[in-house]
Parts: sequence; C-alpha cells; structure tokens
Amino acid sequence: MSLNAFALIIVAGLIHAIWNIAAKKAGGDARFAFFTAVLMMLVWAPLGWWLGRSAVPLWGAREWGIVALSGVLHVLYYVVLLRGYRKADLTVVYPLARGTGPLLTALVAVTLLGERLSALGAFGIAGVVGGVFLIAGGPGLLRAAHDPQARRRVRKGMLYGVLTGVFIAGYTVVDGYAVKAMLLSPILVDYMGNFVRVLLLAPVALRDRAELARLWTAQWRFALLVAAVSPVAYVLVLFAMQAAPLSHVAPAREVSMLFAALIGGHLLGEGDRAARLAGALLIAAGVAALGLG
Repeated sequence: MSLNAFALIIVAGLIHAIWNIAAKKAGGDARFAFFTAVLMMLVWAPLGWWLGRSAVPLWGAREWGIVALSGVLHVLYYVVLLRGYRKADLTVVYPLARGTGPLLTALVAVTLLGERLSALGAFGIAGVVGGVFLIAGGPGLLRAAHDPQARRRVRKGMLYGVLTGVFIAGYTVVDGYAVKAMLLSPILVDYMGNFVRVLLLAPVALRDRAELARLWTAQWRFALLVAAVSPVAYVLVLFAMQAAPLSHVAPAREVSMLFAALIGGHLLGEGDRAARLAGALLIAAGVAALGLG
C-alpha cells in the first residue's frame, strides 16, 4: 500500500469515527437516514454537477446498475447501523460492524477478485479482528451473561454489528469494482447513490409528516454534520481503493477504531477503556502490517 493511500485511510478513519458518534447521539432511524441523504444531495450538489455534467450523460445501463446496487446496499447498511445504535452501545455495534466488514471484504477480494494477500497482510487482518474483539468488550462479553439485561443488550449489539458488517462488505466490494474495474469517479459513485437512497427512504420518511417535522427539529444539526463530512471520509477511501488492493484497504479503514475508542468511549461513557484501548493499539499494529504488506 502506498503512503498516499495509507494517509487517505488515516484521515478517512478520523472523519468516519466523528460522524458515527454524531449519528449515535442523534438516536435516529430511517428518517434520520433520509435527512442525511437529502442534505448530502444539497450540500454536495455543486461538486456533483461540476464532475457529472460531462461524465453522467455517457453512463449506460451498466454504470447506472452498479450505482443503484451501491445505493441499495448503503441504505441497508445505514438503517441497520442506526437501529443498532438505538438498541445497543456504539462501542459494541461499531467495532463489530467495522471488524466483520473488512474480514468479509478481504475474503471476497482474495477468493473472487484474484487479489494476493501476503503473510504480513494476513497478520494485519488478524490484528484488526482481534482488536475489534477487545474493543467490543473482549472477555466482558462473556461476563455479561450473568446480567440478563446486559446480556440482551450485548447480544443485540453483536447481532446488529455483524449484520451491518455484512452490508459494509457488500457495498465495499461493489464500490471497489466500480472505481477499480469500471473506472468510475469515486465522487460520482458516492454522490449519485444519494438519489437512490432518497427514493428508497422517502416512502418511509413521508408516511407521517408531523413526526418527520418533529424529528427534523431535533436532529437536523446531527444530520447536517453527517451529510457534510461522511462523504469526504468515504470518497477518500474510494480513492485509496484505486491505488491499493481492496483486501488491504478494507481492513486498514478500521483505524477509525482508534479514534472511536478514544473519543467515543469518553463522550458516551461506554465500556472498559483499558480493554478497548488495548484493542485500538492492536488494530493500529494490524493497520501498520497492512500498510507494509
């Protein structure tokens, strides 16, 4: 992995952790996802128009099909993630989601896309997964079995975290194919996907206009923050995918766990900080191994 790709992933990781903390604090559902998709369309419209005015008219069924599939997977990912944040701790849902996603992505990239994984790269993936386990609670996940309420909350967090990770793996592979094999603009892949997200979420969001207005009043600041910064994080990752193997980029993204453990754990008051800091350091070692491998 080149130094430039590695730097893009580090910056993206910090941004990603920040917007996930904002989404957790918002406590939103599919309607919050609708708010963010609409605001992304508006905030990033000038850039989307500038880049798409000549490229998008040349798209055919293949290009629109991959963008539509990407949009569907992003909607499923975001809605499941938000539901997990309402039902469980961010420091359980987020690490498991971020750990499952790259593991599955790397397996797909190696087995189906023909990418090679060195021994050091394999060690890096193992470090990321092990660190995620510690951040999610480590042995504490087992100790929670003695507390029925804690057990239910942890189980929900694990369920939603793993399911979110499945969708992360799905959109990562699809978007990676779009920017690496089809040579589509990373910015346009992400921006045009917003139109798909809005179309899918609008029927749910507009069903109760009064409740939608109430939620908008309470959540618009969080939605605006997510809309303004989350595309930056993901577009940086897509650019990194163009310059480095997908099987390395996907796990390396989990450097965001460093920031989520240090920032999110403090702001939200969740979990055993010692174990989660150890997990964050293990992830850092794994990411370094991926960068070298």
